[in-house]
Amino acid sequence: MLKNNNNYKFWFITGSQALYGPEALQQVEADAKKMVSALNAAHNLPYPIEFKLVATTSENITQLMKDANYDNSVAGVITWMHTFSPAKNWIRGTKLLQKPLLHLATQVLDYIPYDTIDFDYMNLNQSAHGDREYAFINARLRKNNKIIFGFWGDKAIQKQIAQWMDVAVAYNESFNIKIVTFADKMRNVAVTDGDKIEAQIKFGWTVDYWGVGDLVSYVNAVDEADIDQLYEDLHDKYLFVEGENSKEKFDHNVKYQLREYLGLKKFLTEKGYSGFTTNFEDLVGLEQLPGLAVQMLMAEGYGFAGEGDWKTAALDRLLKILGHNRATAFMEDYTLDLRQGHEAILGSHMLEVDPTIASDKPRVEVHLMDIGGKEDPARLVFTGRTGDAVDVTMADFGDEFKLISYDVTGNKPEKETPHLPVAKQLWTPKVGLKAGAEGWLTVGGGHHTVLSFSVNSEQLADLSKMFDLKFVDIK
Repeated sequence: MLKNNNNYKFWFITGSQALYGPEALQQVEADAKKMVSALNAAHNLPYPIEFKLVATTSENITQLMKDANYDNSVAGVITWMHTFSPAKNWIRGTKLLQKPLLHLATQVLDYIPYDTIDFDYMNLNQSAHGDREYAFINARLRKNNKIIFGFWGDKAIQKQIAQWMDVAVAYNESFNIKIVTFADKMRNVAVTDGDKIEAQIKFGWTVDYWGVGDLVSYVNAVDEADIDQLYEDLHDKYLFVEGENSKEKFDHNVKYQLREYLGLKKFLTEKGYSGFTTNFEDLVGLEQLPGLAVQMLMAEGYGFAGEGDWKTAALDRLLKILGHNRATAFMEDYTLDLRQGHEAILGSHMLEVDPTIASDKPRVEVHLMDIGGKEDPARLVFTGRTGDAVDVTMADFGDEFKLISYDVTGNKPEKETPHLPVAKQLWTPKVGLKAGAEGWLTVGGGHHTVLSFSVNSEQLADLSKMFDLKFVDIK
């Protein structure tokens, strides 16, 4: 499976000042280390936290932020103002920090010890106003940092930290995303176009063009023995349904998709790409539009979008990183149910629907496809799942990118579709189909999206803040 760098960690910095004296600072450090140790031991966080220091001067804060920038294993910085830390000390370091920043507004205890509280306790537990001093300077610096308020030991707070960590890792990994477009985008389509240079500046995405002929040479070079072995191996993973096809046709068409899969994977691996696009308008040299081949690669974590839509392919890869490649799929709005009480969108995309959202065991089938002018492609056919999800798209308006999203309820189609042999997913915007669709259309949301059951709108908002990206959350 294509993976992001799982060796990330997060640095933990505690804010204080020298006026409290060495004994107080020793206690501050002991409390911070105890907190970090307990957070790691709880096993509720996807990445470890490493305590760095009690920051008391502009010099040690600035140096630490510089170090964080140049340590590739550091995905982000978590700060906690245990005591009052004069915020002027944080200005230079905060301005220089290029990694995601979480301000954890908490305190050692979750209660006020009324029977024993004294001035010594007050000196050591000043988060209530230390946080406000620190938050002010971040706001003044227009720092797009995250703030989580609450007791650090609560599972709900730890879940928020964990979700933010995933966002921070996705942000870091975004600058490693490389998309290859085999041929250009679909002709005359507007929404899939965009500024590749600006996307690389803002998100770190590299988007390269390669001709279909470059891919064909890899596909044609695949060894028949490798295809035969993969064909046998897949019988344990998927159901093989010959249907009305002859055995010879079924075997050939499925095996050609496996040839495309192996050729694509070798191309992507050798050249370092983590996502790709295809285009049914340019398939010269290929027998079939890649279907099963694409679905198998998406299941392994590769980003994808059809019709040359590189923005959605990159977004798909980014959200797969964020959601640990769980139930996150390239999607397209296909047709609508407008009946009262049944309002829904039926999503699919000819062939290339990601099996990570399957609720049943996918079936390998071969059917006619009357677009692209090629042989009948093999594809995985399955039913999507139920549950809470987000549907997200990226739009380029020339002067800015917009991330557009709404919360949806995923459902299975009400009936089978015997004459539409594709994978499919039903969903309804939680704001309602009418309000959701009108909001989406008004802000210019496209028809290609990423549907994710493992990413939520708070994470999308956090990710947008890190990129200084306009986020339109339709409520």
